[in-house]
Amino acid sequence: MGLFDKLFDKKECAICGREIGLMGNRKLADGNLCKECAKQLSPWMTDRRESTVEEIRRHLAYRAENARLLPGVRPTRVFGSGTKVYLDENTGRFFVTAHSNYLTANPDVISVSQVIDCKVNVKESRQELYHNDREGRRVPYNPPRYKSEYRFFVTIHVDSPYFNEIEFELSDARPDSPLSDAYRAYEQEARALQAALNPANYAPKQATPQASAVFQNLAAQVARAAGAASAAPRTEGKTWKCACGSVNQGNFCGVCGRKRPVVYRCDKCGWMPQDQNNLPKFCPQCGDPFNAKEDAQ
Repeated sequence: MGLFDKLFDKKECAICGREIGLMGNRKLADGNLCKECAKQLSPWMTDRRESTVEEIRRHLAYRAENARLLPGVRPTRVFGSGTKVYLDENTGRFFVTAHSNYLTANPDVISVSQVIDCKVNVKESRQELYHNDREGRRVPYNPPRYKSEYRFFVTIHVDSPYFNEIEFELSDARPDSPLSDAYRAYEQEARALQAALNPANYAPKQATPQASAVFQNLAAQVARAAGAASAAPRTEGKTWKCACGSVNQGNFCGVCGRKRPVVYRCDKCGWMPQDQNNLPKFCPQCGDPFNAKEDAQ
């Protein structure tokens, strides 16, 4: 089979199983991904080609969990113009997106505690100006004159198993001078953003009872959904239900002798992974490091 034949060879998505069209294939390290499934990946993911099918499955499970958590983030501050940073000071979480309807875009929810640093880079672009001399020729000024534009870029480095950095342009207008009001306004906004995303300087406000109730209710819904999605038996409180159907309190089933299964939950917020055999490095709900020894129950 030649290269031309391989180009038209039928391919199936390793995630959803549907046939992939000629221009719809997204290569993985050990398989193929359709463009519909690829759209569900984090926009900040950069190593898709080096990712395995199993890694993509875990990533999509994280993205589904993110969609459930997103409504619980209630922004109290917004930074930026086109692409914006939405910060919830009550829960210490934020997300970055250019979509006005961010609930449909499913931007990644990140804890401020995951931020390693937030850097601002001001890029200057200069264009030399010309004029027509007495003979009508287009010539440069003497001394040279320039038209300048300044663009403010932000790079947020984060400690996440799914991506390392978020880079975007903070400014939409392009100031022409560091002495202009617009330039100074972007400078102030950039400093405010750096302070807001600095874990050392961040002191979350006390959430109102209403906000706390909403967030706790959302966390309970996520925990119930995670429990319903898994086929493995889980320990609930002091008792546990064995696969044979009997309810027990000890470490072994009194009917069939099966050992009580180990269940992993986040020791900070109580989140429970759907796949107990593939534990995340960080809790996707609160950002706390997921330690198998500390979180085993």
